[in-house]
Amino acid sequence: MLTTRLQPRPRPRPLLRLRGGGNAVFTDSFKKKKSKAAVSCVAQVEVSVSDSELAARGFAVRRSTSGLDVGALNEVFARVGFPRRQEERLRRALEHSEVVWLEEAGRPVAFARAAGDGVFNAVVWDVVVEPSCQGLGLGRAVMERLVGELRAKGVSNIALYAEPRVVGFYRLLGFAMDPDAIRGMAFYRSRQQQNTTS
Repeated sequence: MLTTRLQPRPRPRPLLRLRGGGNAVFTDSFKKKKSKAAVSCVAQVEVSVSDSELAARGFAVRRSTSGLDVGALNEVFARVGFPRRQEERLRRALEHSEVVWLEEAGRPVAFARAAGDGVFNAVVWDVVVEPSCQGLGLGRAVMERLVGELRAKGVSNIALYAEPRVVGFYRLLGFAMDPDAIRGMAFYRSRQQQNTTS
């Protein structure tokens, strides 16, 4: 990333994009197909575990914010080391996002959201799994569904920022760092500004 630094800033996370056609497809052969083929192809994203299999394990798949306890989600954020968000601001962000989350006993245990223009581009944010549920494939389950929904809408450029320790997880889902030598950049506010407006 290219930035001018006057004050210490949080270490930037690598920007990952889904590999292939434009910046987001699942196979290299897809890269050569044109947009009409892309829309029909992307609607058939496979998931590693079906909704019914998740339900049999006690997890309900949710694809909207209806029934989502924002306070409980904020608690999951805190338990995984994400910053706690002001609930009203988080609600507003969710209103402008595609979401997929898993519910167990009325509480969110896995969550992912994406924001974008709904046509060409989306950025995935806030992928979290309750620590006691990690290692069960729930992160993969929400990401596969979120990417599938975006691809079904024809969104071809799906990007995300990731902590270095989880880059391998996203690579297994088809994301690549800096595909085709494209570099991601981000504009960061100073820490003082972040502390007063978060």
